[in-house]
Amino acid sequence: MGSTTGRVSERVLEGQTALVTGGSQGLGRALGGALAAAGARVVLVARHFEPLATAVAEIRAAGGEAHAIVADVADKDAAAVIAGQAAALVGPIDLLVNNASTLGPVPLRLLLDTDCEDLERALAVNLVGAFRLTKALAGPMVLRGAGTIVNVTSDAATEAYERWGAYGASKAALEQLGRVWAAELAGTGVRLFTVDPGEMDTRMHADAIPDANRAELSDPARVAERIVALVAGGDTASGARVAIRVGPSGANAAEAATP
Repeated sequence: MGSTTGRVSERVLEGQTALVTGGSQGLGRALGGALAAAGARVVLVARHFEPLATAVAEIRAAGGEAHAIVADVADKDAAAVIAGQAAALVGPIDLLVNNASTLGPVPLRLLLDTDCEDLERALAVNLVGAFRLTKALAGPMVLRGAGTIVNVTSDAATEAYERWGAYGASKAALEQLGRVWAAELAGTGVRLFTVDPGEMDTRMHADAIPDANRAELSDPARVAERIVALVAGGDTASGARVAIRVGPSGANAAEAATP
């Protein structure tokens, strides 16, 4: 896995605050580093303390500001606690990244073999948790007249892959929810867009496809840089779906945005 501190050359988010769920590993961890390198004061959320503390320590060692909140976004009362703690740590949140995700049991199962409880868990983490946090933070953003919310999705939301039913259904629902949020927040100064980061060299990908060739997977740090650029640029339309394809190390980046 690549560096978690990112390679953003300009502090384009100086003074901004950011909350990233699923921040202890993979894309969330890389995003924490990239956002801090861009000048943001970062709060990372994850369920397990040790990897979360390590991610925060790496950002601080690189000169960034980062804080940890240990919480499970699937818990009914977590959103209010996370929002309150984050505000106490860094002030009002300018950027929310709903990145926390679960595949469900691995190896991945056919729908006929998927327990109802596993589908419920995927929806609770990937969809309902994101909804609750968005609801908790979008209101204050509207009152301030500014804010950005990024939902992290997958091509499993748009393609019918065997054994990806629970995960894909949750991400498809997250995308539609995001489009509705964007429509309802139009004119408030708050934008919400969805990012599909492609196949990355992460533990989640390894759990899902253990025999994948890691040399063909994207570095999460490079994907994180592109997301930071999208956030800082301000020209990504609210409601858009952006597919980021940076490719393996050394490959050129490509993006495709759809309404």
